[in-house]
Amino acid sequence: MTLSRLPRIPRPQRLSEEVGAVLGERIWSGAFAPGERLPTEARLSEEFAVSRAVVREAIARLKADGLVESRQGAGAFVVRRPGAGVFRMERSMGGAGVTGEIFELRLIIEVAAAERAALRHTPVQLKAMAAALARMEEAVACGEDGASFDDDFHCAIAEASGNPLIGRFVAFVSQEFSASRAPTWSADGVFRGLARAAQDEHRAVFEAIASGDAEAAGQAAHQHLINAAGRLGVAVPTPPATGVQHVDKGMA
Repeated sequence: MTLSRLPRIPRPQRLSEEVGAVLGERIWSGAFAPGERLPTEARLSEEFAVSRAVVREAIARLKADGLVESRQGAGAFVVRRPGAGVFRMERSMGGAGVTGEIFELRLIIEVAAAERAALRHTPVQLKAMAAALARMEEAVACGEDGASFDDDFHCAIAEASGNPLIGRFVAFVSQEFSASRAPTWSADGVFRGLARAAQDEHRAVFEAIASGDAEAAGQAAHQHLINAAGRLGVAVPTPPATGVQHVDKGMA
């Protein structure tokens, strides 16, 4: 007997993650200023009503996120430039899920990457895009989660942009961008046809890149991201008017 695909079970947040999130927000808000010493483990343990081990783990997470540093014998201090060495979207997402800011960032990066990929891709890079596209097609047909292949597809486009910094940046934040793709590839998203719609748009981007049409590639990438945001009920921020009569074809 073939078992139907089971839904994902949300992982409960650990106490240390909750404590770390609160402390992180205090740092980002300026409640703890750059260079300021954090309260002692004992004081934080009392404030949050958790063990010192939980506080210690929370502070270790803040260190990994590039927000605090330890000074031997003195305790933990907010770094001078919080988050400068690490890029995470939790703060932008605010714990509420996918936001318009995430899609706006994707528009800025991925439209430009698609335009350049149309002009600069190599046969090997085009093959990598096609392979990811085929894997997503199979996932849609089987009703499975193809989010990782979606990541592969967009990373392949960035790699084909011909700018290694674009490729490296998209690879660096690919796990962060996954948050905006996960709802489409969830069991509910596949059932509702969101994955199929996204896949049709992926194919349009691919075909424009393969044909070497930079304008069409940019427009297809732009439309895909606007549609993806719309499918999730997310409003993408509109750039403010500057008074300059200029239209970016890739963003039109």
